[in-house]
Amino acid sequence: MRHSRCLLLASLWFAACAGTPWMPREAEHYGFANATSRRVWVRGPWEAISPSDDIDVVIDQLCPAIMRLPGATDRDHGQEYCGALYSLGDGVYHASFPSPLGTKRPVGPSRRKTCYAPMSVQDARGRASVIADYHSHPWSPSPMSEEDRRANTQRYFIRIQFDARCIIHKLVPHAHEARPGELYVREARQWRLVGRILPEDKATGRITTVTE
Repeated sequence: MRHSRCLLLASLWFAACAGTPWMPREAEHYGFANATSRRVWVRGPWEAISPSDDIDVVIDQLCPAIMRLPGATDRDHGQEYCGALYSLGDGVYHASFPSPLGTKRPVGPSRRKTCYAPMSVQDARGRASVIADYHSHPWSPSPMSEEDRRANTQRYFIRIQFDARCIIHKLVPHAHEARPGELYVREARQWRLVGRILPEDKATGRITTVTE
């Protein structure tokens, strides 16, 4: 596990140093589908994250591991990372390696996600069924953005976002269903519902706050 993490850190460092600061390059554990594509693939499993038959156990490990990576806590000029949670059909959940691939600019004051959510996971052990995407923000506080809540940006059943203080948000978009989407925050290893996205608001990602 330690050897794998060292390889990941080395590949991320080389990607940052080999080109301009905001042009991460492809590496062993992530890449683009082709030379002109923005479709990113990632490799799994990431040995830094222990697999579990409880997806929340996997989710709770993500932020501490990501925040040890280069630039992950460097605020407006930091590095964002995107990855996926998946299963091989046996009821056990795994995390992919994180990818820094994305738009060629710093995060900056706009504070918009710049890494690309992966379109596929490559796992030599079998066919990966992706359940969720995850991404980090190098600043805090950081609620889930409107763009990340829009129906047309949803690929999977769940979207996970966490900030530099490891405040975790979970969106269950129900993108192609008539029921509202649901936004949760992780507190004391439990999910607390904080908002809903009504069916008529899914295109914009507008949140209706839930009051306790």
